[in-house]
Amino acid sequence: MGRVLVQVMPKPEILDPQGKAVAAALPRLGLTGFVDVRQGKRFELVVEGPVTDEVLAQARRAAEQLLANPVIEDVVAVVDADAEVTAGASA
Repeated sequence: MGRVLVQVMPKPEILDPQGKAVAAALPRLGLTGFVDVRQGKRFELVVEGPVTDEVLAQARRAAEQLLANPVIEDVVAVVDADAEVTAGASA
């Protein structure tokens, strides 16, 4: 089985109160140097078989039609989760 990761973020012009709250809390925790925080959503879609280009295209359609609200959100990534893990391990 394969996994597809979908990331959805608020459009830049949309207010993000949760992101603002996190940004305000970071310095209170001694975590400095962060100038902004945007909070989004992450979906994991499990598929039968390998993640192919066709599967990624279907996942993108699902993200654009169902997972994201196109009025206020953008789909920023649709990737093969296993390829993402492999790339991260070699970095």
